[in-house]
Amino acid sequence: MIYDEEFETLPREALEALQLKRLQAVVQRVYSTVPFYKKKYDEMKLRPEQVRSLDDLQRLPFTVKDDLRDNYPFNMFSVPMSNVVRIHASSGTTGKPIVVGYTSRDIDLWSGLMARTLMAAGVTRSDIVHNAYGYGLFTGGLGFHYGAERLGASVIPVSGGNTKRQVMLLQDFGPTVLTCTPSYALYLAEAAEEMGIDIRKLRLRVGIFGAEPWSVRMREEIERKIGVQAIDIFGLSEVIGPGVSVECIEAKNGLHIFEDHFLPEIIDPDTGEKLPWGEEGELVFTTLTKEAFPIIRYRTRDITRLFPEPCRCGRTMVRMGRITGRSDDMLIIRGVNVFPSQIESVLMNVKEVAPHYLLIVDREGQLDTLEVQVEVNEGAFHDEVKVLQALQGRIQKEIREMLGVTCKVKLVEPHTIKRSEGKAQRVIDRRKI
Repeated sequence: MIYDEEFETLPREALEALQLKRLQAVVQRVYSTVPFYKKKYDEMKLRPEQVRSLDDLQRLPFTVKDDLRDNYPFNMFSVPMSNVVRIHASSGTTGKPIVVGYTSRDIDLWSGLMARTLMAAGVTRSDIVHNAYGYGLFTGGLGFHYGAERLGASVIPVSGGNTKRQVMLLQDFGPTVLTCTPSYALYLAEAAEEMGIDIRKLRLRVGIFGAEPWSVRMREEIERKIGVQAIDIFGLSEVIGPGVSVECIEAKNGLHIFEDHFLPEIIDPDTGEKLPWGEEGELVFTTLTKEAFPIIRYRTRDITRLFPEPCRCGRTMVRMGRITGRSDDMLIIRGVNVFPSQIESVLMNVKEVAPHYLLIVDREGQLDTLEVQVEVNEGAFHDEVKVLQALQGRIQKEIREMLGVTCKVKLVEPHTIKRSEGKAQRVIDRRKI
């Protein structure tokens, strides 16, 4: 099912012509209306007219998160505040939040992109959507809400929290689509089991999960425990929110980027050089159609790769692989680069443990240490010390063989690790304390 067939199936040549036209317009606009970009381009002796091809995009400087913080709250906006009808922001847990704005046209555009997203995931106007993404300054809840309404589906705007009540609503309202973070989906399944409810027997058939990296193994765990097709979605507030890319339900083989609105690049995170199709690197986005908050060559810090081959679903836009980690989340343990999602992939292969874990990084003298805390499944928890020690040793060995890093594994009882109703906290880095 394709929501906007004219654009989602454009031949590459026509798509690139559209991208160039929109790129030239947005570069001219930010130069004229955003002092940050004018100053940066003037310093580099760059003029908007010099963007004559898509390759010329690489001549423009990157935008990074600190640029947005330095221009807090509204100095990156391209329109006067009288034209801004919505403001969202990041959580701001590491300082001032990243603030993003939307005009009425932006909201309309975002709604349409989310309708595309939902339809790609197999949602129709006949569905009921249980939307457990957080509402408020976070873009997730309202993004899905407006997209579902645009599509014509029914929306239950339940937001996050009050998990037992959510399970009751899943049972009583009979929604067919679940939208939330993957870690919260597993928490819902766990809560339902504690309440004596078999969540697999409810009407849910599709789950659309994002806002945190998750592995293929976690997908399999969600599908097994909830009985849905689990679809991966990607977005970020700085670019628009959810609605940047999504897997199609037909193939589930990479996330289709809506390239008529978001121009993607993959770069070497160390050198900034653009990488060819298929090579893994850092994802960079330029928004082509946003009015209030356009952004040029924004470094997302997300690590993935791009695939240009058309998909069997009929969409011709480039697909991105699953996010394998973030360049700023990467842990360097005794010279070895480790992403939390890599450890998750190892843990998900161990049937005796649950998909709830915590990584604790510390320093002893001049050496970094890594402790992996993971819950043991109810049925596998054993009083015999020898059995648990053998399991710990096996997990430590598999992590060492897979990732080349030595760690301490600590097995903890079921329900010990704190559950999250939003993005799960996977890492505690005590080196910075």
